Amino acid sequence: MTQAGGDNIAETPGTLARTAVERSHLYRFLARVFGEEVSAEFLRRIKEAPFQQSLVAAAVELDGDFMHRPEEALLEELAVEYARLFLGPGKHISPHASVHQGPDGGSLWGPPTIEVKRFIEAAGFEYKAEFHGLPDHISVALEFMAEIAAREARAWRREDFAKALNCLRYEKEFIGKHVAGWAAVFCAKVKDEAELSFYREMAGLTAAFLASEQPEIARRKRIAAGH
Repeated sequence: MTQAGGDNIAETPGTLARTAVERSHLYRFLARVFGEEVSAEFLRRIKEAPFQQSLVAAAVELDGDFMHRPEEALLEELAVEYARLFLGPGKHISPHASVHQGPDGGSLWGPPTIEVKRFIEAAGFEYKAEFHGLPDHISVALEFMAEIAAREARAWRREDFAKALNCLRYEKEFIGKHVAGWAAVFCAKVKDEAELSFYREMAGLTAAFLASEQPEIARRKRIAAGH
Protein backbone atom coordinates (compact mmCIF):
# COMPACT_ATOMS: atom_id res chain seq x y z
CA MET A 1 0.00 0.00 0.00
CA THR A 2 1.24 3.49 -0.75
CA GLN A 3 1.73 5.91 2.07
CA ALA A 4 -0.67 8.76 2.75
CA GLY A 5 0.09 11.49 0.31
CA GLY A 6 1.23 9.01 -2.32
CA ASP A 7 -1.88 9.29 -4.47
CA ASN A 8 0.23 9.76 -7.56
CA ILE A 9 1.24 6.09 -7.31
CA ALA A 10 -1.40 4.12 -9.21
CA GLU A 11 -3.32 1.51 -7.24
CA THR A 12 -5.63 -0.97 -8.90
CA PRO A 13 -9.16 -1.62 -7.64
CA GLY A 14 -7.94 -5.10 -6.71
CA THR A 15 -5.19 -3.69 -4.50
CA LEU A 16 -7.60 -1.27 -2.87
CA ALA A 17 -10.04 -4.12 -2.27
CA ARG A 18 -7.36 -6.23 -0.60
CA THR A 19 -6.28 -3.45 1.73
CA ALA A 20 -9.92 -2.74 2.60
CA VAL A 21 -10.29 -6.42 3.55
CA GLU A 22 -7.16 -6.21 5.71
CA ARG A 23 -8.51 -3.13 7.45
CA SER A 24 -11.86 -4.85 7.97
CA HIS A 25 -10.16 -7.87 9.54
CA LEU A 26 -8.17 -5.70 11.93
CA TYR A 27 -11.27 -3.76 12.97
CA ARG A 28 -13.08 -7.05 13.60
CA PHE A 29 -10.19 -8.47 15.61
CA LEU A 30 -10.03 -5.37 17.83
CA ALA A 31 -13.81 -5.42 18.26
CA ARG A 32 -13.47 -8.97 19.59
CA VAL A 33 -10.65 -7.94 21.94
CA PHE A 34 -12.74 -5.29 23.66
CA GLY A 35 -16.15 -6.90 23.23
CA GLU A 36 -15.76 -9.79 25.66
CA GLU A 37 -13.31 -11.89 27.61
CA VAL A 38 -10.73 -13.86 25.66
CA SER A 39 -12.01 -17.36 24.93
CA ALA A 40 -9.84 -20.46 24.54
CA GLU A 41 -10.52 -20.50 20.80
CA PHE A 42 -9.61 -16.83 20.39
CA LEU A 43 -6.44 -17.28 22.46
CA ARG A 44 -5.30 -20.21 20.29
CA ARG A 45 -5.90 -18.15 17.17
CA ILE A 46 -3.78 -15.31 18.53
CA LYS A 47 -0.96 -17.72 19.37
CA GLU A 48 -0.79 -19.18 15.86
CA ALA A 49 2.44 -18.35 14.04
CA PRO A 50 0.88 -16.33 11.16
CA PHE A 51 -1.08 -14.23 13.62
CA GLN A 52 1.98 -13.66 15.78
CA GLN A 53 3.89 -12.54 12.70
CA SER A 54 1.18 -10.01 11.93
CA LEU A 55 1.32 -8.66 15.47
CA VAL A 56 5.10 -8.35 15.32
CA ALA A 57 4.77 -6.47 12.02
CA ALA A 58 2.39 -4.09 13.78
CA ALA A 59 4.98 -3.53 16.55
CA VAL A 60 2.88 -5.40 19.13
CA GLU A 61 5.12 -6.94 21.79
CA LEU A 62 3.41 -9.46 24.08
CA ASP A 63 5.56 -10.60 26.98
CA GLY A 64 6.93 -14.12 27.18
CA ASP A 65 4.31 -15.25 29.68
CA PHE A 66 1.59 -14.74 27.10
CA MET A 67 3.07 -17.30 24.74
CA HIS A 68 4.36 -19.82 27.25
CA ARG A 69 1.99 -19.65 30.21
CA PRO A 70 -0.41 -22.62 30.51
CA GLU A 71 -3.66 -21.87 28.68
CA GLU A 72 -6.00 -22.31 31.64
CA ALA A 73 -3.96 -20.01 33.87
CA LEU A 74 -3.61 -17.37 31.16
CA LEU A 75 -7.32 -17.40 30.36
CA GLU A 76 -8.10 -16.87 34.04
CA GLU A 77 -5.68 -13.95 34.28
CA LEU A 78 -7.06 -12.36 31.12
CA ALA A 79 -10.64 -12.74 32.41
CA VAL A 80 -9.73 -11.07 35.69
CA GLU A 81 -7.94 -8.26 33.84
CA TYR A 82 -10.85 -7.73 31.46
CA ALA A 83 -13.32 -7.47 34.35
CA ARG A 84 -11.05 -5.15 36.33
CA LEU A 85 -10.41 -2.85 33.39
CA PHE A 86 -13.83 -2.67 31.74
CA LEU A 87 -16.58 -4.05 33.98
CA GLY A 88 -15.89 -3.42 37.64
CA PRO A 89 -17.21 -3.62 40.31
CA GLY A 90 -15.55 -0.48 41.47
CA LYS A 91 -13.54 1.97 39.44
CA HIS A 92 -13.01 0.87 35.85
CA ILE A 93 -12.49 2.27 32.36
CA SER A 94 -15.84 2.49 30.64
CA PRO A 95 -15.68 1.35 26.98
CA HIS A 96 -18.62 3.65 26.11
CA ALA A 97 -18.37 6.91 24.17
CA SER A 98 -20.93 8.77 26.27
CA VAL A 99 -18.89 8.35 29.46
CA HIS A 100 -15.80 9.92 27.88
CA GLN A 101 -17.55 12.62 25.85
CA GLY A 102 -20.17 13.94 28.23
CA PRO A 103 -19.72 16.86 30.64
CA ASP A 104 -18.18 16.06 34.02
CA GLY A 105 -17.27 12.56 32.95
CA GLY A 106 -20.55 11.82 31.23
CA SER A 107 -22.84 8.88 31.89
CA LEU A 108 -24.27 5.84 30.15
CA TRP A 109 -26.98 6.49 27.56
CA GLY A 110 -25.88 10.07 27.05
CA PRO A 111 -26.31 12.04 23.80
CA PRO A 112 -23.32 10.30 22.13
CA THR A 113 -25.09 6.96 22.60
CA ILE A 114 -28.13 8.17 20.69
CA GLU A 115 -26.02 9.78 17.98
CA VAL A 116 -24.04 6.58 17.36
CA LYS A 117 -27.21 4.49 17.33
CA ARG A 118 -28.84 6.78 14.75
CA PHE A 119 -25.72 6.89 12.59
CA ILE A 120 -25.34 3.11 12.45
CA GLU A 121 -29.04 2.61 11.70
CA ALA A 122 -28.99 5.36 9.03
CA ALA A 123 -26.15 3.48 7.33
CA GLY A 124 -28.49 0.53 6.94
CA PHE A 125 -27.21 -1.73 9.71
CA GLU A 126 -29.11 -3.57 12.41
CA TYR A 127 -27.79 -4.86 15.72
CA LYS A 128 -27.36 -8.61 16.12
CA ALA A 129 -30.21 -10.27 18.00
CA GLU A 130 -27.82 -11.55 20.67
CA PHE A 131 -26.38 -8.09 21.31
CA HIS A 132 -27.71 -6.55 24.52
CA GLY A 133 -25.08 -3.88 25.16
CA LEU A 134 -25.12 -0.16 24.48
CA PRO A 135 -24.67 1.17 20.93
CA ASP A 136 -21.69 3.35 21.83
CA HIS A 137 -19.48 0.51 23.15
CA ILE A 138 -16.07 0.62 21.48
CA SER A 139 -16.53 -2.91 20.19
CA VAL A 140 -19.70 -1.80 18.34
CA ALA A 141 -17.84 1.11 16.75
CA LEU A 142 -15.03 -1.19 15.62
CA GLU A 143 -17.46 -3.81 14.33
CA PHE A 144 -19.33 -1.15 12.37
CA MET A 145 -16.10 0.01 10.77
CA ALA A 146 -15.28 -3.61 9.92
CA GLU A 147 -18.60 -3.97 8.11
CA ILE A 148 -18.26 -0.70 6.21
CA ALA A 149 -14.69 -1.54 5.16
CA ALA A 150 -15.93 -4.94 3.95
CA ARG A 151 -18.59 -3.17 1.86
CA GLU A 152 -15.90 -0.87 0.54
CA ALA A 153 -13.83 -3.90 -0.49
CA ARG A 154 -16.75 -5.38 -2.43
CA ALA A 155 -17.29 -2.07 -4.21
CA TRP A 156 -13.63 -1.88 -5.28
CA ARG A 157 -13.81 -5.44 -6.60
CA ARG A 158 -16.82 -4.53 -8.74
CA GLU A 159 -15.13 -1.27 -9.74
CA ASP A 160 -18.17 0.50 -8.38
CA PHE A 161 -16.30 3.68 -7.50
CA ALA A 162 -19.41 5.60 -6.48
CA LYS A 163 -20.25 2.90 -3.94
CA ALA A 164 -16.67 2.81 -2.66
CA LEU A 165 -16.75 6.59 -2.25
CA ASN A 166 -20.03 6.39 -0.37
CA CYS A 167 -18.58 3.80 2.02
CA LEU A 168 -15.53 5.93 2.59
CA ARG A 169 -17.70 8.96 3.38
CA TYR A 170 -19.43 6.93 6.08
CA GLU A 171 -16.06 5.77 7.39
CA LYS A 172 -14.65 9.31 7.50
CA GLU A 173 -17.66 10.78 9.27
CA PHE A 174 -17.98 7.95 11.77
CA ILE A 175 -14.30 7.93 12.70
CA GLY A 176 -14.13 11.72 12.88
CA LYS A 177 -17.33 12.40 14.80
CA HIS A 178 -17.95 9.28 16.85
CA VAL A 179 -14.69 7.43 17.48
CA ALA A 180 -11.33 9.17 17.14
CA GLY A 181 -11.43 11.61 20.06
CA TRP A 182 -12.85 9.51 22.84
CA ALA A 183 -11.21 6.26 21.70
CA ALA A 184 -7.77 7.87 22.00
CA VAL A 185 -8.56 8.81 25.61
CA PHE A 186 -9.93 5.33 26.31
CA CYS A 187 -6.86 3.61 24.85
CA ALA A 188 -4.48 5.84 26.80
CA LYS A 189 -6.24 4.95 30.05
CA VAL A 190 -6.12 1.23 29.24
CA LYS A 191 -2.39 1.45 28.51
CA ASP A 192 -1.83 3.15 31.86
CA GLU A 193 -4.00 0.78 33.89
CA ALA A 194 -3.37 -2.61 32.25
CA GLU A 195 -1.22 -5.02 34.22
CA LEU A 196 -0.98 -7.64 31.47
CA SER A 197 0.83 -6.91 28.23
CA PHE A 198 -2.11 -8.16 26.16
CA TYR A 199 -4.56 -5.33 26.90
CA ARG A 200 -1.80 -2.73 27.09
CA GLU A 201 -0.55 -3.70 23.63
CA MET A 202 -4.04 -4.02 22.17
CA ALA A 203 -4.87 -0.51 23.37
CA GLY A 204 -1.70 0.79 21.75
CA LEU A 205 -2.48 -1.03 18.51
CA THR A 206 -6.03 0.35 18.48
CA ALA A 207 -4.90 3.93 19.07
CA ALA A 208 -2.23 3.74 16.37
CA PHE A 209 -4.57 2.11 13.87
CA LEU A 210 -7.37 4.63 14.38
CA ALA A 211 -4.90 7.52 14.07
CA SER A 212 -3.60 6.11 10.77
CA GLU A 213 -7.10 5.52 9.44
CA GLN A 214 -8.10 9.17 9.12
CA PRO A 215 -5.44 10.09 6.54
CA GLU A 216 -5.78 6.69 4.88
CA ILE A 217 -9.53 7.06 4.44
CA ALA A 218 -9.04 10.58 3.06
CA ARG A 219 -6.48 9.24 0.59
CA ARG A 220 -8.78 6.44 -0.54
CA LYS A 221 -11.61 8.94 -0.95
CA ARG A 222 -9.49 10.96 -3.35
CA ILE A 223 -8.75 7.87 -5.40
CA ALA A 224 -12.44 6.86 -5.56
CA ALA A 225 -13.53 10.39 -6.44
CA GLY A 226 -10.99 10.53 -9.24
CA HIS A 227 -12.63 7.68 -11.18
